[in-house]
Amino acid sequence: MANYLVTGANRGIGLEYCRQLRQRGERVIAVCRQTSPELDALDVQREAGIELSDAASTAELTKRLDGEQLNGVILNAGILQSMGLVDLDPEGIRRQFEVNALAPLLLARSLVPLMPPGSKLALMTSRMGSIEDNSSGGSYGYRMSKVALNIAGKSLAIDLAPRGIAVAILHPGLVRTRMIQFNPSGISPEQSVRGLLARIDALSPVNSGTFWHANGEVLPW
Repeated sequence: MANYLVTGANRGIGLEYCRQLRQRGERVIAVCRQTSPELDALDVQREAGIELSDAASTAELTKRLDGEQLNGVILNAGILQSMGLVDLDPEGIRRQFEVNALAPLLLARSLVPLMPPGSKLALMTSRMGSIEDNSSGGSYGYRMSKVALNIAGKSLAIDLAPRGIAVAILHPGLVRTRMIQFNPSGISPEQSVRGLLARIDALSPVNSGTFWHANGEVLPW
């Protein structure tokens, strides 16, 4: 039984990660700002009241986890604020950088001491963070923050290699969650997470730092 930590665990993709990991017998530490009835119904360790963009809050989480050994860390929490050139919101861009890029990097740094050789770090990003794949423009803050997360993930893969920690940079696909107003064109969280877990299971020092679609496709930078 492996020990996994999942952020943004109270709904959507994070909740589904917790559900599927428990179904296959893993121990799960579910981190969130506020819990939910769906999360409360799962047999997981809940660490609520954690604001990942706040240094004091992440320090509290690290304190709560003292003595834990984490075989897998899935940094899933993030925000999306849509904006185009006409309605550009500088504060919204800064907030998305803070939550989507800086917070995962700082939390990863805090959790590395709890991760033994052979453990895995997964960063939930988006193909909207692919420069080459951008064919529609717009979404400035979200795109920029995910590009930043992608390059942080690549650097983490290099810097954590001597510790035996592998890093996956993962796009879940278009998923029917509240973040995208349950877009009917999206796939279910269940389908997405099945693919994402397959990518994490296949993660090794050889392919660490790869930018993957949940379906196994390697995405362009």
